[in-house]
Amino acid sequence: MSHRIGRLALAVLLALPAAASWASTSQAAVGNHVPASWTSTSEAADGNRVPASALRIPKPTGKLPVGMTSLHLKDTSRPDPWVPSVKARELMVSLWYPAAKAGGARAPYMTVKESELTLKEAGASGVPGDLLSKTRIDAVKDARPAKGRLPLVVLSPGFTKPRYSLTGLAEDLASRGYAVAVIGHTYENVATSFPDGRVAECVACEVEPKNPAFFAKVGQIRAADVTFVLDSVLARYPKLIDRSRIAMGGHSVGGASSVAALLKDSRLRAGMNIDGTAVVPVPSGGLAKPYLLLGSEAKHSPGKDPTWDQSWPNLTGWKRWFVVTGTEHASFTDISVLSEQLGIDDGADLPATRSLEITRRIVAAFYDLHLRGKPQPLLNDPASRYPEVKSVG
Repeated sequence: MSHRIGRLALAVLLALPAAASWASTSQAAVGNHVPASWTSTSEAADGNRVPASALRIPKPTGKLPVGMTSLHLKDTSRPDPWVPSVKARELMVSLWYPAAKAGGARAPYMTVKESELTLKEAGASGVPGDLLSKTRIDAVKDARPAKGRLPLVVLSPGFTKPRYSLTGLAEDLASRGYAVAVIGHTYENVATSFPDGRVAECVACEVEPKNPAFFAKVGQIRAADVTFVLDSVLARYPKLIDRSRIAMGGHSVGGASSVAALLKDSRLRAGMNIDGTAVVPVPSGGLAKPYLLLGSEAKHSPGKDPTWDQSWPNLTGWKRWFVVTGTEHASFTDISVLSEQLGIDDGADLPATRSLEITRRIVAAFYDLHLRGKPQPLLNDPASRYPEVKSVG
């Protein structure tokens, strides 16, 4: 089956785990949890219609107001790896940061065109095309940044997933004093809108077969994107970013790509993989940089994903491996939150807001420890605060 997005409800569509296992990477792994069709997704469980304006990402938990600006970056040193006729790799990046003050026009969640194409590719019917673009977030568009140099976290979303799927995490980190660059990997997701009105759709989705070599290529492309984005952001915002405090993380293949990025770029001090099959294995020679593995208990407990089992002993620095009971692949992203608000069962037993809270707290603790040097007892005993979290190592 092609990885081009089929006629499935959006919650399942965006929740599909890229490379969840090599045996299932070319299948829509909806399992036994197929939600209602899109003709009914705009109705909540009680049958009352949910207006688009009701969709919102939970408020960030830090104390600082948040700003967001969109960056259009062009890497003229390389052609696009998916469309070689495009002689420069173009990326859209969402940069989140603490704002100097609260107030101002809210930043958009995504463009109307991105919403329309996402819903179209999902086979959506009976919902307005701009439904997802009206999702409310707290960040202020192009707000003036607060003074001071900030630690920077680069985030990479899953395969087929747009950068907005990590908004809840990025916004929260920014409210805690981080700059966060979320990369939209062009031609690897449903739709990327550029400022001049062009829209790039998912070329990589059509590539077959979806085998280990394919996803290893994705991982290396992502690593190159990360290095280019770092070069660009540091050059553009020399007074905003602390060059000595930079890390990476991501969801699914975006998280798995962090290994390639950490090996390639010495500026990255730590890495994180959220629920992603290790498409770029940790080399036998070891990776000494701090590393966090965070995943669903069902898919990433020991013995469930051989790539995690194989990578673990080769992580030779500070490391943690946590799994969360009752979660699915999308539970660590905005997708689960929006599904819950739309009355869609995404297959997870753990409520979406609880999943997001756990993700936010553990991820923030990881970066606080390794980019700020602040002790984090949560990372030694997460179950004391969150019983759903099991520590593997």
